[in-house]
Amino acid sequence: MPPSDCVSLVPAFAEAWQRAPRAGLPALVGSDRMLSYGELAAEVGSLSGRLHAHGIGRGDRVAIAMQRSLPAAVALLAVLACGACPCVLEPRLGRDETLRRFAITRLNRLLLDEAHAADDKLADLPGVDRLHIDALPPAQPFWAADIAGGDEGFLLFTSGSSGKPKGVLQSHRGLLANAAGVMRHTQLGPQDRLLHVMPLYHTNGVNNQLFAPLLAGASVVIAERFKADEMSALMARHRPTIITGVPTMYSRMLACDFAPEALASLRMARCGSAPITEELHRRVERQLGVELLVSYGLSEATCTSTMNPPGQRRIGTVGTVLAGQQVVLADGAGRPIEGPGRDGEICVDGPGLMLGYLDEQSGGRPRPIEGRLHTGDLGRFDAEGYLQITGRIKEVIIRGGENLSPNLIEEVLCRVPGVQACCVVGRPDADLGEVPWAFVVRSRDEEGLRLDDECMGRAVTAELSRIHKPAGYAYVEALPENSVGKVDRKLLAARVRQPSA
Repeated sequence: MPPSDCVSLVPAFAEAWQRAPRAGLPALVGSDRMLSYGELAAEVGSLSGRLHAHGIGRGDRVAIAMQRSLPAAVALLAVLACGACPCVLEPRLGRDETLRRFAITRLNRLLLDEAHAADDKLADLPGVDRLHIDALPPAQPFWAADIAGGDEGFLLFTSGSSGKPKGVLQSHRGLLANAAGVMRHTQLGPQDRLLHVMPLYHTNGVNNQLFAPLLAGASVVIAERFKADEMSALMARHRPTIITGVPTMYSRMLACDFAPEALASLRMARCGSAPITEELHRRVERQLGVELLVSYGLSEATCTSTMNPPGQRRIGTVGTVLAGQQVVLADGAGRPIEGPGRDGEICVDGPGLMLGYLDEQSGGRPRPIEGRLHTGDLGRFDAEGYLQITGRIKEVIIRGGENLSPNLIEEVLCRVPGVQACCVVGRPDADLGEVPWAFVVRSRDEEGLRLDDECMGRAVTAELSRIHKPAGYAYVEALPENSVGKVDRKLLAARVRQPSA
């Protein structure tokens, strides 16, 4: 654990990475080389020194446009180490959205690798200092010593599910609190090796899969990409103790065969960022032979607020509250709800809360949250403090005045033989206001071929009330996803509003 007076990961990293015996242990593993902790400290300190000599430090926001790789992770850590705020750019953004993001966040530096040097969408950005990472001259190593807990630590963007993506500005205090909480909750340590296949621009891919394991002394294998049919070979090669992903990634892996050596070292799998049905959860555990630990959190609260503890996971929940986090339920008037089994809006408080949003109205300065973070998610605690997500306020289907949870309907449908995946949204209805409508992916077997509306309707009415029965079904090859692998409910809801849906 970091020293009690530590307010940032930077001094914790600088001290721990160079101390024996950690200095000799593997830290980052890439496609063609490995860095021990001592070597990682040297590379991060060196690049940080070069950035510092160029005048980059506290108050600067630095965009990183690099191929997913070990050097990209080093660059992110070096920007953090010199006191500036890193922001890993999402690949495949268009020119207009790129310009918008730079404008609303006041990103003033751009760190590029060779693969991005000639990228047209990154050319001629107003007021932005372009830096080629290989062209920075040598300088003395540097680790910022004057970082405050409230300084800007990491910048990323929302998924845009409720409008245009907004910048989320996380603090150094939040980065440290999240890493320490995850480390304690999962017993993360030098014995662990994490296989990293999630995006480096996503809060989970950075906070839980770089910062937390590097604070704990674990090693991180940075794979070039996620591809379901390559996971067995990757795992057999690197023998991870931990893998992590979102539900759609695990769903795709179910169709793949895993060699015994791929699973031999695995002690747990982690899942977050989107809801997972109980049926999928159980199928993933049967395939991998270890617990799948589901967690819950938001970028606005620096990633993770609750997580199922190893050895005590409860399927259907997102676990217990991490140390240092504050999670409460609130009623419609914002008043706290006490006692187990009562539904309310999930609200988060504590050191992990973001500094604020950056958008068209913020003028480059974060718009802070007033009071607790109201997540818009609905949930309930059980008597032992495990949180269950019961729905989302904006996704609740209001049928004739009755509130219906899409998650409940999806749980039932995913247990129907032949259903590989599904998503339920509200479709406008002239009489009832809106009704449930299900998008269904059939499995590629005999059960999938036999699947029809009638058998799914019977399954829903057998477990839930008649009003939960979908008014119709759309059979699709795959559910649409956003850039981090979450099912794009917004797109599906837009489809059912069209006459041809």
